[in-house]
Amino acid sequence: MLTLYIAPGASSMAPHIALNQIGVPFDLRPLSFARGEQREAAYLAINPEGKVPTLVTEDGALTEVAAILFYLARRFPEAGLLPEDAMGEAQMLSWMSFAAATLHPAHIAGPERAEAALDQAERRLGTREWAVSDRLSMADIHLFRLFWRMRHTHLLPLDKWPGLLAHYDRMMALPAVQKTCTVERGIGYELRGLKLP
Repeated sequence: MLTLYIAPGASSMAPHIALNQIGVPFDLRPLSFARGEQREAAYLAINPEGKVPTLVTEDGALTEVAAILFYLARRFPEAGLLPEDAMGEAQMLSWMSFAAATLHPAHIAGPERAEAALDQAERRLGTREWAVSDRLSMADIHLFRLFWRMRHTHLLPLDKWPGLLAHYDRMMALPAVQKTCTVERGIGYELRGLKLP
C-alpha cells in the first residue's frame, strides 16, 4: 500500500488530493511541524531532508510534489490525470515546474512577489478551464494547492485573477478536494500565517 506523509495545508496537500482523486487506498501519515516530527530519526530515515511530502511505494520513497504527482499520473493512467499526447504531457510538466520554481518561492517571499507570480499564472491560464487540454490533470492540482495557500495567507486583490478564481472554484467543487480539505482541517493546520474562514 502507498503511504503519504503530509503536514496539513503544506505542499503535501497536492499529492493528497491526487490520491483521493485517483481513488486508490493509501495510508496517510500526518506530521506535526510544531512538535518537530519531521526532524525525528524515524522520518529522516525515510526522507533525509525532513520535508513533506514523502510518498512511500513498494519500490521506494519519492519526494518533491512534481515527482510524486507525475509518478501517480503514470502509475494510475485510468484516472486520466496525465495528458495522452507528448505535448500535453510536456505542458503539464511545464506547469508543475512553474508552480515549483515560480509560485512557491514567490509565496514564501511575501505578498508583493506572490502577486507578481499570480499575474504570470493568470496569463498562462488565460480563459481555459484547465491548465492543460480540456480536462483535469496533475498540473491543475499543483496550481490549485499553491493558489489555495497564497489566497489564505496573503491579503491579495483576488479580483485581479478571474481565471485563477474560476479555476479555484472548479477545483473546490471536486469531491477529492473537498475530502482532502476536510481531512486536513480535521487534523489541524499549523502553517504560519494561514487564515481560513
